[in-house]
Amino acid sequence: MVDRGVPHSATQARTLLTSITADGPVERVQKRLVSEQVDELEVIDGKIKASDKELRGLIADRGSTLMDLNGIGPSSAARLLADIGNIHRFATRDRFASWNGTAPLDASSGDQQRHRLSRSGNRKINRVLHIMAVVQLRRRTTGRAYYDRKRLAGKTSKEALRALKRRLSNAVFTCMLADQDRHELAGPGGQSGTTTHSSATGFNPNTDPSDKPHPGPTKQPNSARTSSS
Repeated sequence: MVDRGVPHSATQARTLLTSITADGPVERVQKRLVSEQVDELEVIDGKIKASDKELRGLIADRGSTLMDLNGIGPSSAARLLADIGNIHRFATRDRFASWNGTAPLDASSGDQQRHRLSRSGNRKINRVLHIMAVVQLRRRTTGRAYYDRKRLAGKTSKEALRALKRRLSNAVFTCMLADQDRHELAGPGGQSGTTTHSSATGFNPNTDPSDKPHPGPTKQPNSARTSSS
C-alpha cells in the first residue's frame, strides 16, 4: 500500500483508504485491518463530539465565556471551572498564578537576573495554560506577538514561553472574574449581560507579567476585586 500522508481525522482516513487499491492478498488483508481501525476511530470521534457538545452546554449554563479565549476548548474550560471554582478565593492574579504554577521562580545569579519555570502548583491547570500557549504560538495571535517580542529582547524560548503562560494566566483570571461578577450582579435567575474582559486573547497591553512569584490563594472571597492593574 502506498504511503499518502498521515490523515488528521477518521473521515480523512476513510477517504484516503477508499482511494487505495489492494492488488494482492496481503494488501487486501492490510486494507481490511486498517478499515477496522478506522471504524473504531469513527466511534471514538463520535463520542468526542458528543462529549464536547455536552460540555459546551454545561459551560454555557454556567455563564462562562472561557471558550472565547484563544486556545481554550470545551475540555479545557471544564477543567478550569471544576478545579478553580470560585475565582474570588484568589486575592490577586499573582496569587492565582502562584497556585497554577505559572508564577516564575527567581534563578538570578550575581548581576544576571533570571527566572525559571515553577514545577509546583496545580499541574492540571498548568497543562491547560500550556496547551493554550502552544495553540496561540501556532497562529498569528497577540500571544505569538508577545512571545516574539520576548525572544527579540534576548529571552530563551523557554523563558519566552514561561512569560507567555504567565500572561495567559492573567487572561484566564480576568475572564473568570468578569464572568463571576456578572453572574453575581444578575442574581438568581437573572440574565447575564455583556462581558467585561478585554478580548478573545484577554491581554492587557499595559502590564508585564514577568514578575516575582507570590504566595498561594487566600480565603477572602471578595478581595479579588482589588487586583486590577
